[in-house]
Amino acid sequence: MGTQPARAPLLIACALGIEQLALRTGGRAGADGPVTVLRTGMGPAAAGRSVARVLADPALRDAAVLATGFCAGLAPGMHPGDLVVAEETRDPRGAVRCVGTGLLVEELGRAVPGRTVHTGPLTGSDHVVRGQERSGLRATGAIAVDMESAATLLSAVRTGARPVAAVRVVVDAPEHELVRIGTVRGGISAFRVLRSILPAFFEWHRSSLLPRR
Repeated sequence: MGTQPARAPLLIACALGIEQLALRTGGRAGADGPVTVLRTGMGPAAAGRSVARVLADPALRDAAVLATGFCAGLAPGMHPGDLVVAEETRDPRGAVRCVGTGLLVEELGRAVPGRTVHTGPLTGSDHVVRGQERSGLRATGAIAVDMESAATLLSAVRTGARPVAAVRVVVDAPEHELVRIGTVRGGISAFRVLRSILPAFFEWHRSSLLPRR
């Protein structure tokens, strides 16, 4: 019998230490292949640089890339702890279509039953968005905003063909605005949600694995 081809690893990218902690404490049960959790640092520039650097490693050059962490909801009726599955990520440099959106929605429903999952465009910003700026971004059709997802996925696809996706947990929304996103701590519901959704990421990865070149 022939040897099965090695499978591409999974790179999960987040910005904040509290996000990385949630992902690391979520366990690796169900992972199909190597999983790397990368803390990129805050902002699109840091995210783009970090992802490009890591994907230059031959061990990760074919990795599927999933951007995750917290985000700000833009649509009325969103609540902290809701989930956002991006159909595409976008920022002024361009848009990236995401892979396996439907599967992610299904698997997230299994991982965190009862949580609302929103799908639509996820837009990027170079700063924390508040107040009336939310309305302007909502008018573009975006349902949520964060600072790193768009840059992460753009950097990922520019380095080679690979599956990409973005899943974010809402930490603030029009009716539930935080003073500063960086103050999020483990007691908030968003932390518990982020820690619980790794099985959905692993199933997405399994469904979209690429043979290593």
